Amino acid sequence: MLTKFKLNLISKRAKEERSCKFNNVMHLVNYWSLREGFYTLKKDKAPGVDRVTLEDYEKNLDANIEDLISRMKTMSYRPQAVRRTYVPKDNGKQRPLGIPVVEDKMVQVVFTRILEAIYEQDFLDFSYGFRRGRSCHQALARVSHAITFKAVNYVIDADIKGFFDNVNHEWMKRCIEERISDKKFVRYIARFLKSGIVEEGKYFETEKGTPQGGIVSPVLANIYLHYVLDLWFEKKLKRYCKGYVDLVRYADDFLVSVQREEDTEMILKAIKQRFEKFGLELSEEKTQVVKFGRYWRESGNDTDSKTGTFNFLGFTHYCGYSRRGRFKVCRKTEKKRFCRGIKRVNNWMRSQRNRKQLKELWQMMCWVLNGHYRYYGVNDNYKMIYQFYFAVKRIMYKWINRRSQKKSLNWDSFQKYLDRFPLPRPKIYNNLYKYAFYWEQQ
Repeated sequence: MLTKFKLNLISKRAKEERSCKFNNVMHLVNYWSLREGFYTLKKDKAPGVDRVTLEDYEKNLDANIEDLISRMKTMSYRPQAVRRTYVPKDNGKQRPLGIPVVEDKMVQVVFTRILEAIYEQDFLDFSYGFRRGRSCHQALARVSHAITFKAVNYVIDADIKGFFDNVNHEWMKRCIEERISDKKFVRYIARFLKSGIVEEGKYFETEKGTPQGGIVSPVLANIYLHYVLDLWFEKKLKRYCKGYVDLVRYADDFLVSVQREEDTEMILKAIKQRFEKFGLELSEEKTQVVKFGRYWRESGNDTDSKTGTFNFLGFTHYCGYSRRGRFKVCRKTEKKRFCRGIKRVNNWMRSQRNRKQLKELWQMMCWVLNGHYRYYGVNDNYKMIYQFYFAVKRIMYKWINRRSQKKSLNWDSFQKYLDRFPLPRPKIYNNLYKYAFYWEQQ
């Protein structure tokens, strides 16, 4: 509780004194904050390179923490290399993930809380990724509001190529030093960035980048892009735009809503030059300029030209109209995300159909459907979440009947079973229009 009280004081001062630099934050890394950090870690996560699990570390927790604090005070503590693993991406490629050891995770939890307490006061309103009290749906609502009610004709759908692998360590250090002058704290951040990677038993040095999967990585990414993109866009680039522009960023994905065509060319060119300075690059494959918005035809543009679509946070956005004929931004589940979700359900049912009882299979599918509805259940997307619901039903019917050589259910009997033990029905959980009043006040 004492650490939380001190963090609140730091947040308050950071908000009131924008130029204040904090020169003593390492005292917050103490026995109680590290112990609390340990118990926030999830026990089902994979171990790091030392193969020490949370259960193993907890057996002698007090002594381990005391030893860790002693090493941190003498600057002899050095984070171990992260174990690299891969997860598949939509485009067939693999996304690298770094798994730190338990001890490093504990320290990163405390460091993350300190960084958030300070920098949350500086982050701008259009930044949404990995921030407490902010969500993907709020970012989607802001995009919809800007396009619907402002003079928008174009949308720049941008993506930073390999952002987490290309963060410049020296620039990151300078970003941290904008608000924190505690040399020990900054040195430990540098050590985390340079801790290295172990892949298939081989060690690789890390001269740039921050490992995806690290607890402190998301807040470091937000700090880096706050100075590289957000502040620069708001304070400098907007001055040179002739029409309306608005930026919405979620982690390394961002959208720019633009009124004038000449501004889109200038903005893209300026962003590329800005990124080059900081070792970043826009992805040519994923970055595009889309004709979009209700003002496209009303502003005298070619009436034969159709507005395009763009993908953002798992949704495909397209122009539509309400029942009263008014323009609105509509969205539906992105095709790749939809297919990937169905494929995962199918693969899981195929592998588990004989390993688990029907009751367990049913419960797992209820969790899957509820999770899908919680995220994709937004305005105008009922049709797609219903298709997902129906596809899951078909998959369950298929694999339940393959639990043995004898067919156990026909479709009618399966429907009767559904009547007795229903699966969650599609539901719109997120009304994006509820944010309309908030945006009007901006």
